[in-house]
Amino acid sequence: MSFSQDVKTEITQKKITRPCCLLAASYGAACFSRYFDSRGVVFQTELGTAAHYVKRIFHLCGIEGSVTSKPRPNGMVYEFKVDEPEQVRLMLEKFHCDPEQVSLRIDPTLLRCPQCSAAFLAAAFVCCGTMTDPKKEYNLEFLSNRHNLARDLEGILAEHEFRPHRTLRKGVNVVYIKASEQIEELLAFMGAGNAAMEIMNHKVIKELRNKTNRLTNCETANMDKTATANVQVTRAIEYLKQNHMFDGLSQPLREAAELRLAWPDLSLSQLAEKSPQPISKSGLSHRLKKLERLASELQQRRTNG
Repeated sequence: MSFSQDVKTEITQKKITRPCCLLAASYGAACFSRYFDSRGVVFQTELGTAAHYVKRIFHLCGIEGSVTSKPRPNGMVYEFKVDEPEQVRLMLEKFHCDPEQVSLRIDPTLLRCPQCSAAFLAAAFVCCGTMTDPKKEYNLEFLSNRHNLARDLEGILAEHEFRPHRTLRKGVNVVYIKASEQIEELLAFMGAGNAAMEIMNHKVIKELRNKTNRLTNCETANMDKTATANVQVTRAIEYLKQNHMFDGLSQPLREAAELRLAWPDLSLSQLAEKSPQPISKSGLSHRLKKLERLASELQQRRTNG
């Protein structure tokens, strides 16, 4: 299953016990189903557990519906439906819906407590939500063909400080959240605590991987820098030897040169430790740079002369 389906499955496994929250969850499922009007409600999904979840919460509210499955080329599609006239009448009554203006706006009086809002959002996500795999990016969305419902949903999310955004994509209203911290909090709020924890784990792994890469890149850069410096000094020393300047160097410079030639791959710190005479890293660096400068000056004189 996809990460989005995992989130929905986790939500459907959570039990709702408070009558007001069951009503809010059922209302959220109705508002964001495929159809919701005076003829009833139809919710379609590829996730069988989602269809049966909606049927269960409607049943616990006293509204009876049915679940059927239909084969499609890309898999089964499950459909929950309330279309029996008496059940439709009862549903519209419980949801405070005018048969002529069903689902145009979200009725805030049906969200009577913070848990009601959580149940409403959770059921809405099961019916119209999607969540990108956090390994790729952070993005949680609610999709609806009804403009006013999307706007009201954005308001509910904003009231709980989830900082949503809203846009229109190919004629569909999209309410979305991209901040990982906000997504984690919303998932936990809707009852998908395991999914929220998985996002946190992915973030920790990603941060550790990035830190490791930074350290590796830094070490590689330092190694490249050391190797380049070593080659430059070695060439300078060889140039001085080829031009019979080596024997005229002071003893400290000759010792530094011989040390570098003997250990061409060592870093300055390692090379200083190999010196028979005590010398600091900075002291050794100074002598090697002087050798490079002498070779450069000699080369310039020969070029100009």
